[in-house]
Amino acid sequence: MSNRFRFNNALVTHLVLAKVGHPQRDEPLQTSKQAFPVAEADQPMLAALLLKPFSNLTPHRFSHHAALAQHELNACTAAIFEDPGQLHPKGCEIAKRLYAKSNHPNIKSGDLCIALVQGIESEQESVNAVCILKSESIVPFLSISDHDGDLRLHTEHGINPEKIDKGALILNRFPNKGYHVLTFDRGGTESRFWVRDFLGVTPINDSPFLTNQYADMAVAFVKQEEEERQRSGDADDSPPWDTAAAAREALSYFESQEKFNLQEFEEKVLRSPEKAAKFAVHRAKVEEELGQRFDPSFEISKKDLNKARKHLGSVMKLDTGVEIHVKPAFAKAAEAHIEQGFDEEKGMKFVKVFFNRNLA
Repeated sequence: MSNRFRFNNALVTHLVLAKVGHPQRDEPLQTSKQAFPVAEADQPMLAALLLKPFSNLTPHRFSHHAALAQHELNACTAAIFEDPGQLHPKGCEIAKRLYAKSNHPNIKSGDLCIALVQGIESEQESVNAVCILKSESIVPFLSISDHDGDLRLHTEHGINPEKIDKGALILNRFPNKGYHVLTFDRGGTESRFWVRDFLGVTPINDSPFLTNQYADMAVAFVKQEEEERQRSGDADDSPPWDTAAAAREALSYFESQEKFNLQEFEEKVLRSPEKAAKFAVHRAKVEEELGQRFDPSFEISKKDLNKARKHLGSVMKLDTGVEIHVKPAFAKAAEAHIEQGFDEEKGMKFVKVFFNRNLA
């Protein structure tokens, strides 16, 4: 299921706006009285601003424990796609749902924007979408205007598109499976509220998602195991790139195989029942956080291993305030270019770095 979309030709045609307060603090919900039509000249610019955060996100879909037909947001979205004139009444229902779910004391009030988007392109087709954005902070900005031949400076407050806190882009694809939903939450601390309580979505259990999750889990788990071994004294003074080497070995399994098999991974990479049991606990925690069970076998998506590769870099933090960073691409060569020792005169350890030239 492809999640590569192009927003270059997308247009935002209509908006429903709301101010979503906190019900436990007696803050009201206020919604616009009609859908706001966007001027034709502004439609491409507004689309570029609103859709920018949705590049390269993990795809989700609406999910309901009983039946998809009972999912409120799924029903609202379906009505809008069937009849764009329903944007205002269904947009107000979406705002009411968010207000009703905003009971946790840590949830902030904010401005809500529900937009009708046209012309999002994928490899297969051009689709429409419903975009939901929530901004929880207002920022000051300056504007200069012409008044009777003179210039004046005005101070105003508004939404910074680069700082929008939460968002969901619901694309009109796979309606019978819960649509194709891209979502983000910059705060992170209450992402369960946004993803599960309000949106009611779960990740799409496809090859890119599973490749990302298992590779990321494998690298994180192996590094954690190696670091615990070093802290216990079994590998005293081992440099951090030794840990990265162990993580690279785990990642090499994904790079060398066409299909992932959990039992085979445990045998070839983890190599012991004890580590396999620990990895099962680690996997269960991640599944719980995402609200999604992971299939034990799948086709490996090679292009989706980049996230795990980024975690292979090494950092040596020294008590003298010096940090040595080794980029993932050079981690394997670190052993030949970095030397450690002990200076008897100073009574301190040292690190010697060999290089040809300074690239700064």
